[in-house]
Amino acid sequence: MGEENNLKKVIVIKNLTKKFNDFTAVDKISFDVGEGEVFAFLGPNGAGKTTTIRILTTLLRPTNGDVRINGFDPLYQQDEVRESFGIVFQDSSLDEELTAKENMDFHGVLYKIPNDIREKRVQDLLETVDLWDRKDAFVKTFSGGMRRRLEIARALLHHPKIFFMDEPTLGLDAQTRNKIWERILELNHKYKTTIFFTTHYLEEAEKMAGRIAIIDKGRIVALGSVDELKNQTNTSTLEEAYLSLTGKDIRDENLSSLERMRMHLRNRRKR
Repeated sequence: MGEENNLKKVIVIKNLTKKFNDFTAVDKISFDVGEGEVFAFLGPNGAGKTTTIRILTTLLRPTNGDVRINGFDPLYQQDEVRESFGIVFQDSSLDEELTAKENMDFHGVLYKIPNDIREKRVQDLLETVDLWDRKDAFVKTFSGGMRRRLEIARALLHHPKIFFMDEPTLGLDAQTRNKIWERILELNHKYKTTIFFTTHYLEEAEKMAGRIAIIDKGRIVALGSVDELKNQTNTSTLEEAYLSLTGKDIRDENLSSLERMRMHLRNRRKR
């Protein structure tokens, strides 16, 4: 962990809390992430992962606590924070009726990237994700893996300091997942971009992340390298460590933290 401690901190979270009435989705969590670090944020469905990411990316206001993204406060410096990160959500946000290049260009215009710089970056990134030869093809003709690679390229067009990825390879086959991670790590090395990702594929976290935070029921239950988590739980694999920390009960895969909060409120009204 010594190397990470020497890195400039681009994500700093202190006692972050998010409540929906009396339901606590995120409960006084604290950690930081260094520049250029590949950081995994793991936990069962409904544990607080997506709520945390929504706060970090200005989509949700915290109830309490302090957050800094690239030195900026998401509450009062939203424009600076949004310029500091790129994000790939679970669900595609591409315009299927535009070509790959048009999707990239539109993003560049939104971020006010000058034309000459934008053209060079678009070509560079599309070549990196193996899509330059498909730049004029409509996105609606792309496979799931191609769309994900395009989303990654688009999110990095404005050269963000931080790249958030929420389940970036969900539903993709193993070969496509490996290809996408090759490109992500290549971009990480090339631009020193901090990678902050969630995944349910524990082998991805074990292979790609330098450090891992595990959140459950709104609280950080462990933080460290794979070896540190295994030592902490006296287990031999990350999967065993994860189950030791979060339990083996089956969780409802379809319920988000917000949906759980709504169910909680409905149950209270019935009592």
